[in-house]
Amino acid sequence: MHANLHQRRQQLLSQLGDAIAILPTAPEVIRNADAHYPYRGDSHFLYLTGFTEPDAVLVLDGKRGRSLLFCRDKHPEREIWDGFRHGPDAARETFGFDEAYSIDELDQRLPQLIGDHQALYWPVGRVAAWDARIGSWLETARQASRSGRDAPARYGDLLSLLDEMRLIKDEREIAVLQQAGRISAAGHVRAMQACRPGMNEYEIEAELLYHFVRHGARQPAYESIVAGGANACTLHYAANNARLNDGELLLIDAGCEFMGYAGDITRTFPVNGRFSAAQRDVYEVVLAAQLAAIAEVRPGAALDAPATAALQVLVRGMLDLRLLSGSVDGVIESGEYQRFYMHGIGHFIGLDVHDVGARRPGGVWRSFQPGMCTTIEPGLYIRPDDRVPAALHHIGIRIEDNVLVTAHGHQVYTDDVPKRIDAIEALMQLHH
Repeated sequence: MHANLHQRRQQLLSQLGDAIAILPTAPEVIRNADAHYPYRGDSHFLYLTGFTEPDAVLVLDGKRGRSLLFCRDKHPEREIWDGFRHGPDAARETFGFDEAYSIDELDQRLPQLIGDHQALYWPVGRVAAWDARIGSWLETARQASRSGRDAPARYGDLLSLLDEMRLIKDEREIAVLQQAGRISAAGHVRAMQACRPGMNEYEIEAELLYHFVRHGARQPAYESIVAGGANACTLHYAANNARLNDGELLLIDAGCEFMGYAGDITRTFPVNGRFSAAQRDVYEVVLAAQLAAIAEVRPGAALDAPATAALQVLVRGMLDLRLLSGSVDGVIESGEYQRFYMHGIGHFIGLDVHDVGARRPGGVWRSFQPGMCTTIEPGLYIRPDDRVPAALHHIGIRIEDNVLVTAHGHQVYTDDVPKRIDAIEALMQLHH
């Protein structure tokens, strides 16, 4: 991984030219009293450094082509309580930095480093405290300019450069994403196998988390959605505390985080292992929409092509199910379909589950390129309404996979978990 990290830093340094960049990692966050949330570093910082400790700052010196890390000192007493710290010397050697210093030296060294460059980049506007701190360093550098050193006269947002870099995954990132996908998919299979009427949603969540942790993914990539029956019609349902009833569907939207990278899968299946006729009808529409969308993922295709393909299928299905009336084009133009399908077709995925990268730079849809990773996740969510057939009330279905854009097309790398009706029923009947 060191070669990848060095290459990324060198790529960014080449873009900086005669500029300096400052990138802090995320802070630790108190959960309550003196207990912290599990620590997770800033994704941009992890992408460039691989360094997972808090209280760290990366400085990239474009003029000299050098990378500097500021981090916590070695502290044997604190390590007894909190665990291993690299310290500057070991961090420099382990992660391949040109220089490393104590984080306690940051305020002393940064004004001098800044004052030696024409331009300064940092995550502008992201954290007010860091904007203020960098502003104080700039002011110190300006005051020192009276003795012959110029302070930076140009400023830029570092994240605009990093977002573009992170959009295309390298070979190692792809391998880790695929492993996150495999672990996540196997967790969904385990959930299908375990599900029974009368269980609680949180019991199924426990099956997912057990599998994730057992395979080296200590955290989910996001709070798992385990939504039985009508709960599936709430897009970001998080309570996970309701009873799973015979005859209802269960929607699970869950994925693990493995080595910093996210999996993100949704499957919807019958609690008792058998789809009813109405559930089957709605499910087939959503599956057809997903397959149509996935077919549009290929190099050179516009990013909105999958959404357009899925919407055509979903609206035709809504008409066939008598959820709506009229023509496909008329329903799309009016936006009436949003009663039952109100979200986008997907998002980039990587170090963040909703990963970075502008989809419409300059107002024009970007094209897919090899190395991009995206989710494809159409759905239908049918709340009770006098205009809706009663048999369809409370049916919420979403099907989501993670898709890598390859040189000649795409790879669905989360398809180890079944999504066709006959395959789902066959798997569940083996374990019921």
